[in-house]
Amino acid sequence: MLKKLCSSLFILLLIGCKESETVDFGYDYFPQTEGNFVEYDVLEVFHDVNVNPQHDTMQYRLKTVVGEEMIDNTGRAVRKFFRYKYDLQSGELFDQRVWTSVIDDGRGELVEENQRKIKLVFAVKADKVWDVNAFNEFESKEVYYSGVNEEMTFNNNEFEQTVTVNYEDFFSLVDYRKQYEVYAKGVGLVKKSFKDFTIENFDTTAIQKGTELHYELINYGVE
Repeated sequence: MLKKLCSSLFILLLIGCKESETVDFGYDYFPQTEGNFVEYDVLEVFHDVNVNPQHDTMQYRLKTVVGEEMIDNTGRAVRKFFRYKYDLQSGELFDQRVWTSVIDDGRGELVEENQRKIKLVFAVKADKVWDVNAFNEFESKEVYYSGVNEEMTFNNNEFEQTVTVNYEDFFSLVDYRKQYEVYAKGVGLVKKSFKDFTIENFDTTAIQKGTELHYELINYGVE
């Protein structure tokens, strides 16, 4: 009887261990491997019908690279996160910055210009809601997941598992704001879209003032 009980307990423990090993928290959506890089074509547009040009456009190539480990000002081991901006025509580097990234206590954090933002939370599930600005001086901003582990294609790059982080989707007589980011497993951020417009009479094409920013992935890998 005792031998049977021990055997049953052993089987239950073994099953429990196997189940825990298969839990996917989604950390691969926020890669921290040194040398992991992503390249984007970036479009920025500044709208104002009272100035000339009314719609001022800027385009450039952006490359982000996960760098070596360092200790931040809170004593945490984080990764350097390099950002390189290149002129589309000449290929010349015109801006270079170093941010930091880390997965800490179930959060994927990026420190942008000394502002700590919670870009992702783990495990990646559809019911997750969090304040992206919980650790910085900006106004509280609740975001949430949609399309968890959804297959998507960007510029002929197919990704089997992606997730969308929704920041805002607001539409009124005179305002239109929409912002979201898409992450792919093993890659990181693959698409970003931000629009904040003053419009006329519910017409999102009748932009009076505002800004927009778009990232489109063109290449990725490990170098």
